[in-house]
Amino acid sequence: MSTPRSQFLSDAQVATDNVAQRGFLRQALGGYYVSRDVQKARYRDWEQARDAAAMAKWNAVNRLDRTLTTFATKFERNGGKIHWARDSAEAREIISKICRDAGAKAIIKSKCMTTEEIHLNDALEAEGYGVVESDLGEFIQQLRKEPPFHFVFPCMHLKREAISELFTKHLGTAATDSPEELTMIARRHLRQLYVDADVGISGANFLIAETGQISITENEGNARLTCALPRVHIALAGIEKVVERLDDLAVLLPMLATAGAGQPMTCYNTLYAGPRQPGEPDGPSEFHIVLLDNKRTSLLADPEQRDALHCIRCGACLNVCPIFKNIGGFAYGTTYQGPIGSVLTPHLRGLQQWNHLSGASSLCGACTEACPVRIDLHHHLLHNRRNAVLAHVSLFDRLFHDVFGWVIGRPKLFALGGKAFRATLPLLKKLPLPYLSTWLKSRELPEAPKKSFREEWKRSQS
Repeated sequence: MSTPRSQFLSDAQVATDNVAQRGFLRQALGGYYVSRDVQKARYRDWEQARDAAAMAKWNAVNRLDRTLTTFATKFERNGGKIHWARDSAEAREIISKICRDAGAKAIIKSKCMTTEEIHLNDALEAEGYGVVESDLGEFIQQLRKEPPFHFVFPCMHLKREAISELFTKHLGTAATDSPEELTMIARRHLRQLYVDADVGISGANFLIAETGQISITENEGNARLTCALPRVHIALAGIEKVVERLDDLAVLLPMLATAGAGQPMTCYNTLYAGPRQPGEPDGPSEFHIVLLDNKRTSLLADPEQRDALHCIRCGACLNVCPIFKNIGGFAYGTTYQGPIGSVLTPHLRGLQQWNHLSGASSLCGACTEACPVRIDLHHHLLHNRRNAVLAHVSLFDRLFHDVFGWVIGRPKLFALGGKAFRATLPLLKKLPLPYLSTWLKSRELPEAPKKSFREEWKRSQS
């Protein structure tokens, strides 16, 4: 049975060997960089905007006990129902019960990575519900029976020819390489499903404590149909999605669009306050929000890494990460890919099993520089590495570092060890030594110098 680490190494190797796909990803992201930088230049002060966005999330997350209860109280006052879920299993059961109580048969979903986190689709389909993703990228990945490749651009790894072949196979449509026609094919197929669905499931980009509303931002309009047409609307959101004030969206929404997709604003930004009220022409008769913990409060209790909960899921850190650009999204084997996924996943799924993601980083800092809410991502990757070592130090590691510490504190002994190492280096390269043999699989160790720095220094001073 493969472990997450061994599966990651295997999948990463396959991905890096696929030179054509790596080139395609780099080309696609090249266009994103141009658009992003154009939009950033339109800000009077982009760095000051980052400060404001970071402070908005800091205020909400560091007062989560108050902001969450305020949001829940005001949402219920608007006629909605709040459900609290401690983990994935409880969230799945709550949503399944709502669907059962509603007598649902068909379910339509808009894009929501939190449902991917709890594997909601599999659970609902196992109970016999028909579940259809309405976001175009998610719909394509659902037809391919694959998870999202990127949590903002789910099918960014696919060329239009592959999508055309997929639609021909599953929807019986004619081949085309026109993006507009491919979009219309999906739209025509999905249109009736919105009407037939009993339940619409969405996520929430933000929960506004001040008004008891949820904010959903999108580019296709599918989320609006998902939320408005079915008679029951269920929104699933992590508890960290809350913000204090409606005014906070004035900075968060444009920064989400700019950092995530290189847009000034996304096409559709909608606030939902509750179920349909008397006299209103549309909207659900029931509106439920499931607030998910799933170890978020454990991360909240860590003052060193708490700011990882500030993430607004823009995907900017993935777009600039050299690791993601080479191994792609599938290799991570988890819901959230890239630097933020490598920080969050060990907290959500277990540090020892998933710490390899924190090790798969160049620590170049591009992710931290790109983050619109100033999460200290590359240092958190180091924090995860350190915490994993402190939690489980092998006898060999402990002995090695104790001996090394003892030797390095004795200059003459250290110099003698250096001479021995330089003399035996050719032999050491051939031995199956821990760490060294693994390191040499993808690197070349240079020849050892004939003299040490200490010896060269003495010679230069004589």
